[in-house]
Amino acid sequence: MSIFMNWIELAIKTTGEGIDAVTEILNNVGINGVIIEDPRDIEQFKANKADWLYVDENLGYSDEAVVIKGYLPDNDVLYEYVQTIRNRLEWLTKQDLGIDIGIAELKLSNVREEDWANNWKKYFKPKKIGKHLVVKPSWEEYNPSEGEVILELDPGMAFGTGTHETTILCVRALEDWITPDKTLLDVGTGTGILAITGILLGAKSTLAIDLDLDAVRIANENASRNKVTEKIDVVHGDLMDKVQGKFEVVVVNIIADVIIEITKGIREYLTDDGIFIASGIILDRIDDVEKAIKRAGLTIIEIKTMGEWAVVVSRNE
Repeated sequence: MSIFMNWIELAIKTTGEGIDAVTEILNNVGINGVIIEDPRDIEQFKANKADWLYVDENLGYSDEAVVIKGYLPDNDVLYEYVQTIRNRLEWLTKQDLGIDIGIAELKLSNVREEDWANNWKKYFKPKKIGKHLVVKPSWEEYNPSEGEVILELDPGMAFGTGTHETTILCVRALEDWITPDKTLLDVGTGTGILAITGILLGAKSTLAIDLDLDAVRIANENASRNKVTEKIDVVHGDLMDKVQGKFEVVVVNIIADVIIEITKGIREYLTDDGIFIASGIILDRIDDVEKAIKRAGLTIIEIKTMGEWAVVVSRNE
């Protein structure tokens, strides 16, 4: 007799713009671990042949749409949860949110627990996401080239692998603006990838904040895995409510509306000439974020984009 539970896999077709909105729907019914299959990832690998050193050549997606997968136990509340997700997807497709979420089609299939526990790992291979930074899964071997900085990551099933465009944009901005002995604040740290990156690039210390207790635990585990625990303080908090003092670099990788809210008091947490790095911004919201940053009294230094996402870097002058 098997001791393993049966799970139902939910696969939702959407677009790059729709990833956050669809993921939030799944989060709201208790699905915190998702797999994001984005065909653009494979195209980026093909565009840069060097990246094929870090990914299985046989890996690919059969559909042009982004597919977000989550899992629910096959039990007596499954139907209620599935109907809730369907209703919210239908509602989302009817809203004028300024983003295209595609058809938001939901399909169900069965998957056994022992398969699910390792299924997501096949999509996560060592990848160079910055000029120097390589993100390496804890279970993979990798021999770094000269000048590469290795960040070993185990995101767990509930968090991303650090290869989303917004994370890459933030990492590259940190490579530009973190210099030895600077202090860093990472708001919404998730797996801790940006907080740890800051230390690996030479930051003196990092304060990392997240509202999710699992994120706090995983970020601490990843800090220990990368031997930087003495320089990172991971705190359970809601945005800036546990933050005291000023920092030379503040990075926020969330969504545009939250960034706009944070900008209202951002100068309180930045040193003179401090750098504010904001990402998680879809292209249609760049102007809104730029206006909010300027209203806060910061000077825009640069705006960079990747796919449908942007990072805005500004200075407290």
